[in-house]
Amino acid sequence: MGQKTSPIGFRTGITLGWQSTWFSPKTNYGQFLVEDHKIRKYVDKRYNRQMPKGAVAKVEIVRTRNEVNVTLHSARPGVVIGPRGGEVDKLREELEALTGRKVAVNVVEIKDPDLSAKLVAEGVGEQLEKRAAVRRTLKQFCEAAMNAGAKGVKIICSGRLGGAEIARRETQKTGSIPLHTLDANVDYATATAVMTYGAIGIKVWIYKGKFGEEIEPTAQSRRRRPLHRGREGGPGRMPAPAEAPSAPAESPKPPQGGAPPVDSGAGAK
Repeated sequence: MGQKTSPIGFRTGITLGWQSTWFSPKTNYGQFLVEDHKIRKYVDKRYNRQMPKGAVAKVEIVRTRNEVNVTLHSARPGVVIGPRGGEVDKLREELEALTGRKVAVNVVEIKDPDLSAKLVAEGVGEQLEKRAAVRRTLKQFCEAAMNAGAKGVKIICSGRLGGAEIARRETQKTGSIPLHTLDANVDYATATAVMTYGAIGIKVWIYKGKFGEEIEPTAQSRRRRPLHRGREGGPGRMPAPAEAPSAPAESPKPPQGGAPPVDSGAGAK
């Protein structure tokens, strides 16, 4: 009891596909495995560890007989692609030099970053490195994921939180996380926040519902999203500007202005 396993590895090959798809004899297996690791490490360093950040959450690799197809799942495809595709061409040349093989690069957009466990974990790490309050940060990211349509979120931070002398663990959980249900679509990721007083580990679970049941933005989530944008840009009072046009709508009441023409007409008669 109490033994934990990675939700991604637990479901791979059953309800989730492999992130590396290829076949090789024993002689080349180790070489291909090391190449895959180098590609993922290079992409993560280039787009997630330096500015401008491309927010790459997943790298899928498919090998054919002649070339390597690399697919980047990014929340900021414009940064990854670059002007007129210049960044993609540059990345392709660098990966070809790294692997010594012909490489094709594709970019897929992540429509809702709040539902990507990897991007949420990296976001929490960035906030902690900026010395943000731990509990407040976890609560904000949980609320954002639930507003985006998630059915459950759990975030755990472990380490010397707030620079305390003794390491501890903070957990924020909202909704349900069915970890033992293979039919449940649970996204999982980890990240590390490097602080001056030590490293803080971050784990994120996001339950999106059962496989095959796509998350659709509900009317409730549509209502909440403008408030979420308002919170980022400043005070989240979006209804105030919306009420402003209603006041002028009532002001054009001057049908009284119509009365004077009648009087003037009567005076003319």
